[in-house]
Amino acid sequence: MSKLTVYQYPKCGTCRSAVKWLQEAGHELELHHIVDAPPSAAELGRLVELSGLPLKKFFNTAGEVYRSLGLKDKLPGLSPEQQLELLASNGKLIKRPIVTDGKRVTVGFKQEDFSSVWGR
Repeated sequence: MSKLTVYQYPKCGTCRSAVKWLQEAGHELELHHIVDAPPSAAELGRLVELSGLPLKKFFNTAGEVYRSLGLKDKLPGLSPEQQLELLASNGKLIKRPIVTDGKRVTVGFKQEDFSSVWGR
């Protein structure tokens, strides 16, 4: 099994569930604290590209910071570069966990998605 990079927040129950699932599936994990050390705008851009998902899927829309900044209304007016800079500036804005093996990327934790992408 390849080593997976997991951007996660240790206090987040969803992240803990995802990490546990990946460990039980036999993956070696390199854990990154997404709040203390968020990925750079360049790294986020690479992850978005690899994921094939729209950039807005990387925003933690349920989060307090997202709501307090009024991003629902502001995001459409920002360029992709500005959105990536915004994400890189505050790890709490990033939907988590983000899991990658350098080729594929998943955002969030849904067991069925994990099974199809990271299952054996």
